[in-house]
Amino acid sequence: MLDVERWAELRREHFVRGVSIKELMRRTGLARNTIRAALRSPVPPGFKCPERRSKLDPFKDEIHVLLRGDPKLTGVRIRELIEPLGFVGGKSIVDDYLREVRPLFLVARTFQRTVYRPGEICQFDLWQPAREIPVGHGQTRRGYVVVACLGYSRFGAGALVFSKEAEDLLWGIARCLWSLGGLPSTLVWDREGALHAGGGRPSDAYASFCGRLMSDWYFCEARDPQAKGAVEKLQQYLETNFEPGRSFANQLDFQLQLDAWFAKANSRQHRGLRCRPVDRLAEELGVMQGLPDRELDLDRRWVTRVPPDPYLRFDTNDYSLDPRFVSRRVEVHVSQQHVTATVLDTGEQAASHERCFAKHRTITALEHARALKVLRGERRGVEIQVEQRSLAVYDALLA
Repeated sequence: MLDVERWAELRREHFVRGVSIKELMRRTGLARNTIRAALRSPVPPGFKCPERRSKLDPFKDEIHVLLRGDPKLTGVRIRELIEPLGFVGGKSIVDDYLREVRPLFLVARTFQRTVYRPGEICQFDLWQPAREIPVGHGQTRRGYVVVACLGYSRFGAGALVFSKEAEDLLWGIARCLWSLGGLPSTLVWDREGALHAGGGRPSDAYASFCGRLMSDWYFCEARDPQAKGAVEKLQQYLETNFEPGRSFANQLDFQLQLDAWFAKANSRQHRGLRCRPVDRLAEELGVMQGLPDRELDLDRRWVTRVPPDPYLRFDTNDYSLDPRFVSRRVEVHVSQQHVTATVLDTGEQAASHERCFAKHRTITALEHARALKVLRGERRGVEIQVEQRSLAVYDALLA
């Protein structure tokens, strides 16, 4: 049998250089019929293994019937159903055949590639790290990361929060937008409970947030993660490349490392874009709206009265209030960094604490403890006036 090189040489000599078959016989010592067959064959010679009959061949029609009834039948179950019919083969030949024919019985789902214009959308998602975040006092706490990804440039950002409440999610969105440096036309979310009111409508808090930014919103359909594939891919990259092998001192250290990771990720060569997201960001910023001069006020606010035990409770922690304002009404502001209280009628500060994310802690300001000690001492120094009666009054009553 001729090899490929000898076959090509014969065809070159005959068709290109005009060498006759007789001369080729003399030069190569090959038989005339062998040379003629090589010249007539348009494809190179190759070894073909004769087809062997598979043990599965008699049962293929039955497998087709089973797959028509249930295209998702497992290979194990199909083997159990055809073994009583006489099948004695192994697992591999069944699985290999199923990989080939199963797509013929499934309804194939196709996807349309979506191309975004610069500044058109920003996709958001919520990622929960596998490990809890240290928050001080020997405690850890479950955290969530609001992940943002611009559709055109794939530039990303993230913000750590500790709840799925609207105030925390909106703060995370705002921090991501300020990290991006501009405001896209539409903010895309899945149906997160604190932001979605049902039927594709935003909750009041989310509607107010978008209204203040003059931005549109869009909620993806349920169970359709492909609708926000850009942020899903960024989140998958975040899960596999950020958290493994890292340790965090506290929530501030987590956010610092997260920001540094995004700076590096945004400067890498993006496989899909074939360029760096940070290079495309400049093009997006040219068409995106500018951010407000001041960040949005997203603090939790409520009014309460300073109790005799001058503390206010938030997120299981007790924060001290100035005891001089007992029974006065104060407005409480809780941000991601601070807990403050202001007296309503005079504007005096009743409390200013750094927010604690640990649980069941009592935070007492030194000046509040001193003020309480002074007030208690003043009360001890007050002389109590007791009415004294003449003993004649008692004699008259006992007479």
